[in-house]
Amino acid sequence: MNKILSIALLLFISFSANAQDKKAKDLLDQVTAKVKTYDNISIDFKYSLYNSKENINKESKGNLLLEGNKYVLNFLGVTKIYDGKKSYTIVPEDEEVTISSVNDKDENAITPAKMLTFFNSGYKYYWDIPQDLKGRKIQYIKLVPTNPKDQRKEVLLGIDSQTKNIYNVIEMGKNGTKTTLTVNSFKTNQPLSKNQFTFAASKYPNYYINKID
Repeated sequence: MNKILSIALLLFISFSANAQDKKAKDLLDQVTAKVKTYDNISIDFKYSLYNSKENINKESKGNLLLEGNKYVLNFLGVTKIYDGKKSYTIVPEDEEVTISSVNDKDENAITPAKMLTFFNSGYKYYWDIPQDLKGRKIQYIKLVPTNPKDQRKEVLLGIDSQTKNIYNVIEMGKNGTKTTLTVNSFKTNQPLSKNQFTFAASKYPNYYINKID
């Protein structure tokens, strides 16, 4: 009798876990589908890095403008523009611009354009806790990297249950480092100029132009 109960309990736990994982997959699919409906996305974000062992606690802000695979990213005093073919990294502190080609079809390449859909490959996902943050219901999905060499132990992806937009991304490193990216402002379908993602060298007359390829 005890064996039967044990088997039944294991089957129940397995069934519940599979059901939860399906819920997680369904929610992630909704997020991906929602992102694809936008012509462009403008994000203001806060980024924090914390490691108690190393006595590190830093915060910074940035903003990102996305249209398809093109983007303009401003972060840590650096501007990065991608026009669909080449990447332009502008560093005012050094008065330098680095120009390089990007293989947009490289699935392993980490780009801002993949920030809102990075979870679609390379992870196992699990339904996690819901939280009420500033009047918004945020549902968390736990992502566990499938690559054993990945230095991240897990990633918590916070999703606004109403809008299906990403609220924050919390990464827990194997070395104890915790990084959090929180979306402070999320705007879509903004009016953009036709030169929004075009690098103009004339704006940087005294900069050193470093062409890698």
